[in-house]
Amino acid sequence: MARLVNNPELAFRLARAIVSDIALYNQDKVQEGIKNDSIFDLLSEELAEGREHFCNRVSSDIPDRDHLYDRAIVDVMIKQAGVIESPIW
Repeated sequence: MARLVNNPELAFRLARAIVSDIALYNQDKVQEGIKNDSIFDLLSEELAEGREHFCNRVSSDIPDRDHLYDRAIVDVMIKQAGVIESPIW
């Protein structure tokens, strides 16, 4: 079993890597989700699976552990999708 990540910076990097993979393998869903403001519905399974993987790899002692994953979603998926036409911007 892999050691748990107990450094917040490394945990955030891991979260970004997980979310990057989700975005990479689901580019069509990301585009559609941004265009229709339904990204969390379209990717609910993938994001939940990514969160589970993240939580299994990161120590629960890290303050705001879940917030790190949420922030990675915004940084990687939402901010980078700003070039996609959408009524949400």
